[in-house]
Amino acid sequence: MNFLTVLIISGVVLLVAYFTYGRWLERQLKIDPGRETPAHTYADGKEFVAAKKPVLLGHHFATIAGGGPITGPIAAVVFGWLPAVLWIIIGSIFIGGVHDYTSLQASIRHKAQSIGTVIKEYMGGRGQVLFLTFTIATLILIVGVFMILVANTFVAFPQAATASLLFIGIALVFGVIVNQLRMNLVAASILGFGAMLLAVWGGLTFPLSLSATFWTFFLLGYAYIASVLPVWVLLQPRDYLNSFLLYAMIAGAAVGIIIASPGIQMPAFTGFYNESLGFLFPILFITIACGAISGFHSLVSSGTTAKQLDNEKSGKFIAYGGMLLEAFMAIITVGAVAYLTQAEFAARLDALGGPIGTFAAGIGHFMSFWGLPEATAVTFTALVASAFLLTTLDSATRLLRYAVQEISEKRAPEMFQNSHVATVAGLVFAAALALTGTWQQIWPLFGSANQMLGALALLAVSVWLTKIGAKRFYVVIPMIFMFIVTVSALGFLMYNNTMAGNYFLAIAAFLLFVLCIFLAIEAWRSIFGSESKDRTVKM
Repeated sequence: MNFLTVLIISGVVLLVAYFTYGRWLERQLKIDPGRETPAHTYADGKEFVAAKKPVLLGHHFATIAGGGPITGPIAAVVFGWLPAVLWIIIGSIFIGGVHDYTSLQASIRHKAQSIGTVIKEYMGGRGQVLFLTFTIATLILIVGVFMILVANTFVAFPQAATASLLFIGIALVFGVIVNQLRMNLVAASILGFGAMLLAVWGGLTFPLSLSATFWTFFLLGYAYIASVLPVWVLLQPRDYLNSFLLYAMIAGAAVGIIIASPGIQMPAFTGFYNESLGFLFPILFITIACGAISGFHSLVSSGTTAKQLDNEKSGKFIAYGGMLLEAFMAIITVGAVAYLTQAEFAARLDALGGPIGTFAAGIGHFMSFWGLPEATAVTFTALVASAFLLTTLDSATRLLRYAVQEISEKRAPEMFQNSHVATVAGLVFAAALALTGTWQQIWPLFGSANQMLGALALLAVSVWLTKIGAKRFYVVIPMIFMFIVTVSALGFLMYNNTMAGNYFLAIAAFLLFVLCIFLAIEAWRSIFGSESKDRTVKM
């Protein structure tokens, strides 16, 4: 079979879903384009700033599309390419997209507050503490595993390391000339994109070969600084410039696949059990993670996106459309390795330091079909992948700081409200993971925690819809499925890590499992309790 056929079918199905199921979701959520959004109601020029639809899509997509849609699908194809593609399509349409879109709208209807605050409003302080505890644990795993992935990528592709450092400098300059010197955005964007191309050339000319340990400590420092700096200095310009890289890479890869028209050598299905990962259920679902559903997206939707949404009507384009676009990228990721045999895939994964390098080699190979030198294409793709990972790393560190400050408010010493203390408190545990673990060991645990976070966000939306007496089955059914998947996965991870002697990861899985059980009980009481409906709460 030819992968171009898979890509075309996937693209058509996702497009049809956007215009049909997405429109149906709009009706269920009673979207009102005439209702003022928090970006206007609470406009302050700092946090609450109405953004144009394409600009906000760039921010939202660059933030959610980290290394997840690259790492997860590549790790999951050991079960064959077909289960991965099916779950990416079905999961993104009926679970991931619903999760992102309803999280955004729930936040919008609650003054753009976080999902944790929405849970507190309907489930009380205990539910909020449980949710924030789970959120902090998940974010620590995200920061830890992405540090490992970035460090490995920099070691495998020293050209990408140089280009990434230059790219950070470009983003800092871009932030100053746009926000302080008030340069025209179009002119600054042209200059910024040109500078990024020069950064790729700089990487090819001056590769920076250093050890993974060095890069891990460097990334710790970078994450700390990015977390405490004002958002306009680094995060905003990085997200904005990143979006151009993302679109360019997706378009370049799609055109390359069309021209190359690669055949599929990898088997469609290898069986229900894999020696390295375990059983297809539930491991496939937690391994693909962000390509189909990611709890991290709910933190973004209710964290920064909700404060910038100009009109409720734009929510489907930003959140539901953003998730389907990420799913399309995950499909492309499968194509980046599906043209290899299983033996070639395993050898490349080992030689290039993991999934990011493997992805860069595959996409770079396709891009070479439209004339770009393959070495340049591979470096460009590795740079884009590194940009994905760094964006997730700095955004997750900032969200980790927010969560530490929120849970410690009135519950811990005052010093934890300090940005520096809260950031360090979270980074200490992430550093321990990054310096002692490997991505293969941590990724399943991260996937489980991330998927459970998604189930909890669906829980918050379910409780909100229950209180207002609205239809809720399209949220409740995905929530129950994700609870079953993640609780099962955590049970397997406890057993497997204990048998392998990875006691730290086994204990972490056990603690997450206990939190899941407590939250499931709280969810049952809130959704199915005798006084669950409160029609004084309006949609």
